[in-house]
Amino acid sequence: MQRQVVFMNNTFQIRTLWYLPSLATISIILLFMIQSTHSNENSLKSLQANLPKQAGRWSAQTGDRIFDQETIFSYIDGGAEVYKAYNFRQCLSRQYTISGGPAIILDIFEMGSSEDAYGVFTHDIDGTTVDIGQDGRYRPGWLSFWKNGFFVSIYMEEETTAAEQAVKELGRQVADKIAGHGSKPEILSQLPPAGLLKDRIRYLYHPIVLNYHYYISDENILKISADTNVALAEYQLGDQAALLLIVEYPSSENAEQSRADFLNHYLPDADKKGAALLENGKWAVINRKENLLAIVLEADNKEFAERLLTNFQ
Repeated sequence: MQRQVVFMNNTFQIRTLWYLPSLATISIILLFMIQSTHSNENSLKSLQANLPKQAGRWSAQTGDRIFDQETIFSYIDGGAEVYKAYNFRQCLSRQYTISGGPAIILDIFEMGSSEDAYGVFTHDIDGTTVDIGQDGRYRPGWLSFWKNGFFVSIYMEEETTAAEQAVKELGRQVADKIAGHGSKPEILSQLPPAGLLKDRIRYLYHPIVLNYHYYISDENILKISADTNVALAEYQLGDQAALLLIVEYPSSENAEQSRADFLNHYLPDADKKGAALLENGKWAVINRKENLLAIVLEADNKEFAERLLTNFQ
């Protein structure tokens, strides 16, 4: 609201005028509307309504199944904990069938964020890269990808050439229905680029997931939790290989305590630089920089391990 002075007959009066909202106000309203639209577009319910009815010659069956945080255990026996470790919300499962051919099962997992969707995708990173969704992977009988806040899994009960084509076609159609692209976790930017195998990176923040990929201890000595961000990456430089773990903590104090615990429990024979020769003949090294803890869990030689931690001193 603004006021304007108007002169009338040598006197004046205050006239109150109501103006249209300012450009700044309009911009805020439009931004909110766009965000709300994208949120609605990317709800599992909205996505379900727009899923394709056909995948090649395969037809969608009626009766989609929806699983929440409790019922997901009845659908994924033994694997539900992995999804819950990435802030799983709900899952839609739809079956496509053809007479005389194998069934195709589409599972769409709605996760808590795009980082969570990326994380659960990296739990299994085998396969060949395909241009479907974000970072699509295909291995015999199974296609997976992530996009925005969704992880998508499509598999066939029996692999045939026609079924593979239908699975990939279905994957492209589903990916097109998911609005926008998700961002990867910021901690990935901390990974040293030299020798990094970009298709062999995992993101996590639960000790169960870490122990699945590289067993450290039954006890959570690194204090990995929802307050941390963890990157686990494979490296190859010439004939030298290594596995690097980076943990981001809420504070430098948390990182230092975890460094001390790891040395005491896992690398008691480490030298003053935090390096130790493992029983398998490989080297492990640990360093901390502020709230970042970097650990080369295994490297073919000490020099390669120390080189990976150059930026964490």
